[in-house]
Amino acid sequence: MSSRQDFIPEGIIPKNYQHILALVFAVKEINENPKILPNITLGFHIYDNYFDERMTYWAALNFPSTLIPNYKCNIQRHLVAVIGGLDFDTSVYLANILGVYKIPQLTYGSFAPEDPGQSQSTSFYRMVPNEAHQHTGIVELLLHFGWTWVGLLAAESGERFIQTLKPLLSQKGICLAFAETNLKTTHLAAYYAMYFQLVQIYQAILESKAKVVVVYGGTKSMLTLRTMVALGEMEIVTKISVGKVWILTAQLDFTALSHQMNWDMQAFQGSLSFAVHSNVVQGFKFFLGAQNPFEANGNGFVKQIWAQVFLCSFPNSSTEEQASGTCTGEEKLENLPSSGFEMSITGHSYSIYTAVYAIAHALHAMFLPGAKYRRMVEGEMQELQPWQLHPFLRSVSFNNSAGETVSFSVNREVEAGFDITNLVTFPNNSFMRVKVGRVSGEAATGQEFTLDDNRMVWHRSFQQVSPLSLCNPSCPPGSRKEKKEGEPFCCYDCAPCPQGKISSQKDMDDCVGCPKDHYPNMEQSQCIPKTISFLSFKEPLGMSLALFALSLCLLTVVVLVIFIKHQDTPIVRANNRDLTYALLTFLLLCFLCPLIFLRPPERVSCLLRQMAFGLVFTVTVSCVLAKTITVVLAFVATKPGSRMRKWVGKSLASSIVISCSLIQAGICSVWLGTSPPFPDSDMHSVMREIILGCNEGSVALFYCVLGYMGFLAIVSFVVAFFARKLPESFNEAKFITFSMFLFCSVWISFVPVYLSTKGKYMVAVEIFSILASSAGILGSIFAPKCYIIVLRPDLNSKEQLIKRKL
Repeated sequence: MSSRQDFIPEGIIPKNYQHILALVFAVKEINENPKILPNITLGFHIYDNYFDERMTYWAALNFPSTLIPNYKCNIQRHLVAVIGGLDFDTSVYLANILGVYKIPQLTYGSFAPEDPGQSQSTSFYRMVPNEAHQHTGIVELLLHFGWTWVGLLAAESGERFIQTLKPLLSQKGICLAFAETNLKTTHLAAYYAMYFQLVQIYQAILESKAKVVVVYGGTKSMLTLRTMVALGEMEIVTKISVGKVWILTAQLDFTALSHQMNWDMQAFQGSLSFAVHSNVVQGFKFFLGAQNPFEANGNGFVKQIWAQVFLCSFPNSSTEEQASGTCTGEEKLENLPSSGFEMSITGHSYSIYTAVYAIAHALHAMFLPGAKYRRMVEGEMQELQPWQLHPFLRSVSFNNSAGETVSFSVNREVEAGFDITNLVTFPNNSFMRVKVGRVSGEAATGQEFTLDDNRMVWHRSFQQVSPLSLCNPSCPPGSRKEKKEGEPFCCYDCAPCPQGKISSQKDMDDCVGCPKDHYPNMEQSQCIPKTISFLSFKEPLGMSLALFALSLCLLTVVVLVIFIKHQDTPIVRANNRDLTYALLTFLLLCFLCPLIFLRPPERVSCLLRQMAFGLVFTVTVSCVLAKTITVVLAFVATKPGSRMRKWVGKSLASSIVISCSLIQAGICSVWLGTSPPFPDSDMHSVMREIILGCNEGSVALFYCVLGYMGFLAIVSFVVAFFARKLPESFNEAKFITFSMFLFCSVWISFVPVYLSTKGKYMVAVEIFSILASSAGILGSIFAPKCYIIVLRPDLNSKEQLIKRKL
């Protein structure tokens, strides 16, 4: 078994030393466990590529040397699998060689290749989840906090990541404020040549309105990012540092070169990082703490690491002239800053640990009794070929020491997810990772992404409040987004909602109308139920009209009582006493009609309203017309030789009243039979109210009823007008003329006012017209007579009536 690690010529990346120790620890556990591979000892070789393509190919060509006869002599080793590499490019370079010999390659830090078919052909086994889960997690994380205006920094090899992520962001309404691919992989000396470029990029990031920056890359990209932030912070030392939320992908880690370990970490306070899922491995932390450069444990890396991170030297060391002292072995790895070394197992180290166990369990299954490729001779493996391990690796399934089940999916990737960690930094340039969420591809739909906001820590400039990362402030409820010409769709203006529409949430694309039974509030941010309204006795207006109607009823009753009490007096007998009683009775009913209009609009009340009003008023006007004709005929009949005497009498008046009323009854019958009135609700006339009322059914027949009453009134008015100068003893025509003039004036004015009024005020207009026109008839015809009967009884004689004007 072979593994490889990434170092750079200018210095070791101390944090990657944990990857080596995870490999050593796993092999040590397996070799000490007689239940997994009895009588077999696992070994390993570690190669480094120095971030160089040629070195990667050189190492890859050394792996299959034992598989090719006479390729290299005197090398005794049995290669079964390769674990690596950490970066995407390294994994691809290795696959080019290892794929030819079908050597299993368990990659623990990269997601290559993307195509599942390519994974099958290149012998890839990914110890990391599918990268699609990470894409989904990034999008869900941005949506969770409402971050729609974000920046993106990527390594030169990040084009594939950018091309995949951009459509996902766009579909969810998230825009990129900028996308930089300048996190170049370069040597330390080249950083000085990039000084101004890195400072410019960092200043552009700080000046951007995007408070969130997604960073994609590998170990080398993190080194460049640390350098860029350090240089940028030095340049803005006199300015106020603006906090950013750095979202790091799982390939990145907070690593540092030896000289970077003392750099300030405060700029990364509150950063969010996706990490390959890990768990506590029992005994690993103790194993890390027990590392000592003076123990003869065969670990050739420990002295190199010790000298680099503790700035000390060993006897006969080439670094002695750069050291500040001699290494004593009393130094502790746990005292190093977290960017230099972490005592908790990282996601990459956990993947290596799991990969070693996966290979061991595959070998265990391979050499079980009855296995097809079992070859055991005196405890040694003979003629074992790496390609023979594939069937057992694909089907391997076991529980590791952390209690988690490990297996590969059909695409040869472990069935695990990503942890979301929040970075908490300390003044000593160390940090702590806090797990705040998880992205799982195995969870039920809608539960793939989980996040605990209560555990979040933010950059000090955010005052421990989730920052806003928007192109412009959110449009408040009551407004909608309005696109800015030439700007991304995340940048927009806010326009108030049109009249009658609302937006109940922030950043609504469009406003919506309220249901018919609701109306918008003043802010146009929510719909409020309309109040149900109709003209009733409980309202001030309805109560006033009812009191007015009852007062007129009482007055009519008083007049009727006066006339009945003085029925034998000349003034009562001279004006057709029975017709007068009938007129007063129907005037009383006219004053009672408005009480029907003030009842709740129901089927019965709607039918009675207009029918009762039409018939009662028709009889009333018919009585007035009969009185007018009777006055005229009485005058004509008094002339000598007149033939009109036979027409004068009660029968004529009764005929006029009955015949005129029957015509109106016929119109009402047609109305009831074809399109009768019915209860209805008006939701549009008044914005905040639902007006309950009666729909007239047939508007034409409604105006026919009014028109017929108007016709009778006009006839009465014309006849009375021409009879106004008849002899005074019989002359009632002038009072009838005036009453009909008032009646016609009221109802002619009623039509335009009624049509221009809405809601319950239409009912109020009709009630007022009924009361006004009826009061006009009562006052004009009966007030003069009551005056004589009650106040001037001396005038209530036949002689006086002949002499004086009424």
